[in-house]
Amino acid sequence: MEFTGKLRRMPWLAVLKSVENLGVSYVKGTEQYQSKLENELRKLKFSYRESLEDEYEPRRRDHISHFILRLAYCQSEDLRRWFIQQEMDLLRFRFGILPKDKIQDFLKDSHLQFEAISDKEKTLREKEIIASSPNFIGVKLEQESIYKIPFADALDLFRGRKVYLEDGFAYVPLKDIVAIILNEFRAKLSKALALTARSLPAVQSDERLQPLLNHLSHSYTGQDYSTQGNVGKISLDQIDSLSTKSFPPCMRQLHKALRENHHLRHGGRMQYGLFLKGIGLTLEQALQFWKQEFIKGKMDPDKFDKGYSYNIRHSFGKEGRRTDYTPFSCLKIILSNPPSHGDYHGCPFRHSDPELLKQKLQSYKISPGGISQILDLVKGTHYQVACQKYFEMIHNVDDCGFSLNHPNQFFCESQRILNGGKDIKKEPIQPETSQPKPSIQKTKDASSALASLNSSMEMDMKELEDYFNE
Repeated sequence: MEFTGKLRRMPWLAVLKSVENLGVSYVKGTEQYQSKLENELRKLKFSYRESLEDEYEPRRRDHISHFILRLAYCQSEDLRRWFIQQEMDLLRFRFGILPKDKIQDFLKDSHLQFEAISDKEKTLREKEIIASSPNFIGVKLEQESIYKIPFADALDLFRGRKVYLEDGFAYVPLKDIVAIILNEFRAKLSKALALTARSLPAVQSDERLQPLLNHLSHSYTGQDYSTQGNVGKISLDQIDSLSTKSFPPCMRQLHKALRENHHLRHGGRMQYGLFLKGIGLTLEQALQFWKQEFIKGKMDPDKFDKGYSYNIRHSFGKEGRRTDYTPFSCLKIILSNPPSHGDYHGCPFRHSDPELLKQKLQSYKISPGGISQILDLVKGTHYQVACQKYFEMIHNVDDCGFSLNHPNQFFCESQRILNGGKDIKKEPIQPETSQPKPSIQKTKDASSALASLNSSMEMDMKELEDYFNE
């Protein structure tokens, strides 16, 4: 059975990636954050509200996804930390929209022995509870639920002097109980991941499963930009102009290095060549583009034809195994094949020295305040969000409206803004007749691409279940 595509299409992974991106872009818990996350979850068709009778199947698939991701993300401390943080943020969001009449059921199902006290008990302790809980400023106590919780479960609130204690119990308002629930959740999930990690040798003995789990923890969940819906829509004369207006920094620096040095090493040629293919260069255009540039570097035309044209044709699926290679995603660029001295590929936000990155951003006319914001994101290792912030600044938009995951996504969204919401204007160039699958159209935007990941989910999850039940 072929599982690579099926594992990548699991809804939970796309959900957690969205939670991460929005958690960096917006203040968690704010109305804007809640609204943005709710919209993303709707696009992903994720069942984020309280269980309904007709939601059994979606929730079953979500549970399967979650436990497969436990296998993938238990393999290192960094992976475990990332997984726990995103799961906690998602739980915080879901608890925040839980109806009050469902909270007690949730606590019971979660085996948390927290009981809401009666109105009589609240009245007896009203002054003490209000005085001890900062969240009660301007709020009437009778409108809030108060939970009686063992003191040991409320240590964080106690340390911050944010809770009323009496006879070994803490009296915690509903607004504060989420902190306790998250602590319990963190402890249990951390323990579960540790136990899963101890079981990894059994998983690693299955040669079918282990490579897929290794890939999954670093996988890209969006559109692959392999269908070339834009084939033939740009001319070679446009590339210089497009590089300054619509290329992400990783491709902009590769284009600049190619123009200045008339050569790129293999890593740079692969990263930049597949990007150009994805934005619409035909095979004939690609051969002409690279040959013209390399000849400027005093390379003999015959040497180029013998040593380099084969690799270009190979990347278009015309040689070797006829594999139609897809442009690199942000994750692939960030996590694989780091550049060495003399290389220009990679992600500038991940692989550049901060001072050099600052100088580069200054040359791109980014404001000092904008540079500070980007460098802060880079310092926090939020490289894709830093690139997204760069996108917003060069296009003068407050919110780009998407989570950036791919250099070709950057280009498409840029062109859409610059062309007033329309696709790239068609150039009078005949597309190559041998291009594969010309009838397949590109997904129109990033959100619909994410939504389409789940279109074949029923069949995928059925096959996954069959695998794990073997």
